[in-house]
Amino acid sequence: MQLIKNSGTYAAPGAAPGDYVEHIRSDRLSAGTYLIPAGGVDDQTPHREDEIYLVTAGRARVVTDSGAAAVGPGDLIFVPAGEAHRFVDIVEDLALLVFFAPAYTGRT
Repeated sequence: MQLIKNSGTYAAPGAAPGDYVEHIRSDRLSAGTYLIPAGGVDDQTPHREDEIYLVTAGRARVVTDSGAAAVGPGDLIFVPAGEAHRFVDIVEDLALLVFFAPAYTGRT
């Protein structure tokens, strides 16, 4: 067992517009926290892995190849491998727990 305290808590990003901090990694899964400040830009491109986001703080819209939706705390978002997606209209500091399966290897 491994316990990661305070994961998914919003903290102001460092030098990058959106920060991703990996908390755990195994061969089959990785997880971390992704932070985007209000008014920030999410410049991510598609990933090679299936991805699940759990919104822990903030409000925004998520836009994917298959649709768009307003999201807020408690919302769970599944994005299949290879699907373009990003968060836009970030009106409140956004904190997301992110789960990749298999473990994150990079962008397509």
